Amino acid sequence: MFRKSPFSSEEFVFYIDLISNFIKKKNLIKLFNTFSKEKSKYHANISYGIIMFQESEKLINIYNSPNIETITAVIDKYWDNREKSKSYFEKGLFEILAHLFKASKGENKAYRIIVLSDAPSELDRDYQDALYDLIIKAKHFNIFIDVIRFGTEKFYSDEVKLKVITSETRGGVFYCNDPKTFLNILLSLVQSKTEEVLVAPDSEEEIKEEDKLFYERLAAELISLDPEDEEICGICNKEICPICETHADIIHKCYNCGAKYHSCCAAKYAINNNIGLKHIFRCIKCDTLLKLDEDFVSMIYQEEFAPEIEKEAISKEQLQGQEIESESVESSTGVEQHLEGLTEKISPEKEIIEENGIQRVIPSGYFGPKIIIKSPTSKEAVVNEVSKTLEVIEERESKRISKETLSITSLKPPPKKGSIKLCNICGETVRNASICPNCGARLD
Repeated sequence: MFRKSPFSSEEFVFYIDLISNFIKKKNLIKLFNTFSKEKSKYHANISYGIIMFQESEKLINIYNSPNIETITAVIDKYWDNREKSKSYFEKGLFEILAHLFKASKGENKAYRIIVLSDAPSELDRDYQDALYDLIIKAKHFNIFIDVIRFGTEKFYSDEVKLKVITSETRGGVFYCNDPKTFLNILLSLVQSKTEEVLVAPDSEEEIKEEDKLFYERLAAELISLDPEDEEICGICNKEICPICETHADIIHKCYNCGAKYHSCCAAKYAINNNIGLKHIFRCIKCDTLLKLDEDFVSMIYQEEFAPEIEKEAISKEQLQGQEIESESVESSTGVEQHLEGLTEKISPEKEIIEENGIQRVIPSGYFGPKIIIKSPTSKEAVVNEVSKTLEVIEERESKRISKETLSITSLKPPPKKGSIKLCNICGETVRNASICPNCGARLD
């Protein structure tokens, strides 16, 4: 499933992880201002953030500032007190990613993390493993990480780690061995990610079961309509759900923008436009991360999609069976043609001698090769053997197709959608009950 997402805005978060004086404060501020001016030429809706560790691991962090001046002011004020003994690379990314995961709940914009680093981190392997776990989660959000490594060294001990992190988040590692080249590197990152084409996770990249709770806690549930709200679904543009055609499917809305959804319409949309879990999707209007009842979505999936998928699988297997049968017939025809050619070579003039069950065909005059045919193999025997094999294949395919076809026709329809209701007052999912167990409201 492909989803082209032209993000309405971008946020650049600069992570200053510099312990040396390879680049001067004055030059850094000047270059950040130049970057901001160039970026404003391509995109108007830009915000900035910065994090920087101070001595004793004190953290300075600012996010979502509308202008670069806020960022440069932080650099100017705290530069001399920054951490100069070691890198806290992993800890800084932990802090940024935790913030961006929460921020992405309500807004689907592109988040650009630019790390300025001049020394490998000496934190142990546990930090690296934990960071990689977050990086894998970041793949399901609009987070891009680029690392600019300052210094004159030709090789750093953490190069592999940096390349893994940036490649997983559609970024890159840039090496700046001369302060004069920093501006060119920085300006190369001006190019917007607003036209990035995101590919939803395939079967090999689906969200792991142990990570499900993480995404469910980020997502918000739909809420009940206000009395003055119009009861028209934003997906089907109807009052009555066209999928279940029942008044029991009460419309709910997104808490952030008010976009309205029938339960069935939302479930069907989520199945086709989820983040890797069928019941979690982004709002059709504001991109807020929303979630539905997982059991309800599974029921819709089984009713609307599973039968078609199984039919397609059976059709594919039938086609493969026909190809096998065709290949078998072609093989038997080839055997017949070969045997016919062989018998044509054996003319009445040639002498046939049988010794110990083996027929030897000897051309007259003792010249020429001897043709040996092992008895009782013959043209008729080979054809009979092929025919038996084809009969076995046909019988096996017939039984398999009959059995699988029967499994489709005998499928029981899912329970009526009316058996699962959403409370119009509190939004609670209620099964097989007429009164909401959460707020006590009567359900229609």
